[in-house]
Amino acid sequence: MRIVIVGAGFTGVQLAKLLINEKNQVAVIDNNENTVRHASNQLDCTVLCADGNNLDTLEEVGIAKADALVCVTSSDEVNMITCSLVDAVYPDVLKIARVRNYAYYVNTASAVKKHSNEFGGKRRPLYGINYMIHPDVEAADAIVQAVENGAVGNVLSFDNSDLVIARFTIEEESSLDGVALKDIRSKTEVKFLISYVEQNGDTALPSGGTILNAGNTVGVLLDKADISAMLDLCGSKQKEIRKIALIGAGRIGNIIAEKLIKPQKRGFGKLISFAGKRGQDFVIIDTDDDLTKAASEKFPEARVLRADASDEAFLREEGIVDFDLAICATHNHEMNMVLAAYLESLGVDQSISLVSSAAFGEIATKLGVDVPVPLRDAVVDSIMSHLRGKSVKEIHTVTNGELEVVECEVTASSKVSGKSLREISNPGTFLVLMTKQNSVDSYKIADGNTIIHSGDHIVLITEAENSKKVLSHFSGNSE
Repeated sequence: MRIVIVGAGFTGVQLAKLLINEKNQVAVIDNNENTVRHASNQLDCTVLCADGNNLDTLEEVGIAKADALVCVTSSDEVNMITCSLVDAVYPDVLKIARVRNYAYYVNTASAVKKHSNEFGGKRRPLYGINYMIHPDVEAADAIVQAVENGAVGNVLSFDNSDLVIARFTIEEESSLDGVALKDIRSKTEVKFLISYVEQNGDTALPSGGTILNAGNTVGVLLDKADISAMLDLCGSKQKEIRKIALIGAGRIGNIIAEKLIKPQKRGFGKLISFAGKRGQDFVIIDTDDDLTKAASEKFPEARVLRADASDEAFLREEGIVDFDLAICATHNHEMNMVLAAYLESLGVDQSISLVSSAAFGEIATKLGVDVPVPLRDAVVDSIMSHLRGKSVKEIHTVTNGELEVVECEVTASSKVSGKSLREISNPGTFLVLMTKQNSVDSYKIADGNTIIHSGDHIVLITEAENSKKVLSHFSGNSE
């Protein structure tokens, strides 16, 4: 593929790195000399210092032959205008824009939904943008998903499926300590599949001979109803979440609160239980007077407090130290990490922290944070999902970007259609985790006898650098 990226900040550079590793032709444009110099030192591709919303500039880097345009500058207006400009001249180019103005995002999504039957065919997408991505929405959705699954660690879920990939740590008292994966079935009747193993700083796809040891972290595919049983097996316990403290009443905090305070609309399972008056169970804390006033009016079910969440006297007086879960989602990502760890040290059972990137996520984990949610990586994952073609539905990076979990559709020209997983097995390269036949609505955990058919949906895990090559076998596209 040929991709033009407008914006050479963190997101633009991280996205370019992933695309270059997959042997795509990438060009990056930014009008800041220092930013361009920094990007040029990191990227093996064309990096041009110029205005990205200039058609001559875009044509200079090959927009006429490009497959996709991704606009991730710091200006929503530049991102949107650039997509609109390209759409007017090169309508076949896929256009993706990151926007930070929530009104733009919400109003566009509402208009698209209202007039969904009118888009497509000769109708062009609004603003010429095929996919509009809002960082706060991506981050808030990831946090809500973590809460829904008990905040046991980073959890990946999939549409219309009870199967999730959850991250667990093998404790010293675990019955799995010292057990090889080929012998693990004798330890439990719970149906699951080990997706990846982190040990001694290295992450790898497992094989039957992989031996689990105390201190290892494993990614496990299982039914969300079995998370508690898996925690027991790993030597941990899961508590029901009855009291949640949300620190941060900004935009992300508002999106989180809106989705959590009304769980009946999201089909929450038994992991979350709001008993009695909800105001006693859900607390929103922020130091900003305007934000807390607005939150009080918007969420009458919650108890909204204007206070410093790092004040121990306040935390003890309000009983926050006895809460089941703290979600730190302020705009200060470094403070989120420290505050989450601090709250756990005072007695809060579990914590979720919004962080800037996966690198800070690793730091947060070492500080004791249960679930770090990297804002920038969530955006990059979303963009990558749209760039992989129509057959790819979603992409999630795990273990600091070393591995990718990909949800895709098997095409009619696929090299593996009609074959069993045992026939196409390639240990250490990829692992098919679950499949969904074209005629059914839900996924099931795959095994060696599972046969892949055209039209089936699959979820697989592979090393990020091999992802494009592996997907070519299922999508039928050339590498």
